Amino acid sequence: MSTPYRRVVLKLSGEAMAGDRDFGIDLKVVESLSSAILRLTQLGVQVAVVVGGGNIWRGAAAATRGMDRSTADYMGMLATTINALALQEVLERMGVATRVQSAIEMRQVAEPYIRRRAIRHLEKGRVVIFAAGTGNPFFSTDTAAALRAAEIEADVILMGKRGVDGVYTADPKKDPHARRLDQLTHFEVLQRGLGVMDPTATSLCMENQIPIIVFDIGDPDNIVRAAMGERVGTTVGGGGVSGRGG
Repeated sequence: MSTPYRRVVLKLSGEAMAGDRDFGIDLKVVESLSSAILRLTQLGVQVAVVVGGGNIWRGAAAATRGMDRSTADYMGMLATTINALALQEVLERMGVATRVQSAIEMRQVAEPYIRRRAIRHLEKGRVVIFAAGTGNPFFSTDTAAALRAAEIEADVILMGKRGVDGVYTADPKKDPHARRLDQLTHFEVLQRGLGVMDPTATSLCMENQIPIIVFDIGDPDNIVRAAMGERVGTTVGGGGVSGRGG
């Protein structure tokens, strides 16, 4: 079965790996996510994953409470590595060859990030999980997803959000008149200040013409649907604003 995308970057938030928990990793959720990734590889899609760490540690939040921002962000990068190793372990139990590449060198648990090696892994059908963000403080894992997608020449970023089925004109929990938008341009996201990803990441995607599909990760099957080109959530990139009643 042909798919519209040859190579994708799947952005998973730390909260997605926590499921209904406030903290930590729900292995049943990770197994469901891994099953969807397995199905993508069986369809011939090359899959890279960028994981967040918000289920374990939020550097920006700690910085607002007086912690040095750089230290707080480095702690968050370590949290993403914990999530990456958990995802790798589950994927390999399912028979999916997987490599974790870290932007911070930690040779005992992960390969260092090397662009050409990452592409070679993908070409061989292995899933590559990018850990530790960009390796720099003050940059989010959204920016890491945009950067890695540009570097490995991915066709799309699949952005799974927990409890959010797309991009809205306003916060649907606060505004009953908020509408879900089916399609936006990157510029419209920046201009309207919509919370798809941080502005640095959005600008990087716009510059490199990388589309973003935002969908609810609560149903892991949405990962496969999005990769198959089905209408899921909101697509950023391409045509202008279109919407429907929320």
